[in-house]
Amino acid sequence: MADEKKTRIAVEIYGQTYKIVGTETSSHMRLVASLVDDKMREISKRNPYLDSAKIAVLTAVNTVHDYLKLKDQLEQMEEELNKLKG
Repeated sequence: MADEKKTRIAVEIYGQTYKIVGTETSSHMRLVASLVDDKMREISKRNPYLDSAKIAVLTAVNTVHDYLKLKDQLEQMEEELNKLKG
């Protein structure tokens, strides 16, 4: 991983600019930032009294919840596939 090319870009999330670095394409990194921004704005609309730190934490909680649900679904599908393979 040390010799992978690093991509550095500036993105805007919830009105703040962040410089992010990663090994993914810049379009992938922009998509991730856009999805985070969208989720923060969605949470803010439903809870306008929350400050940005609380909105960020709720965004993280929602994202990890969705990730764990998808991970469980994947594991179940892999188990079913293995049963079908015999």
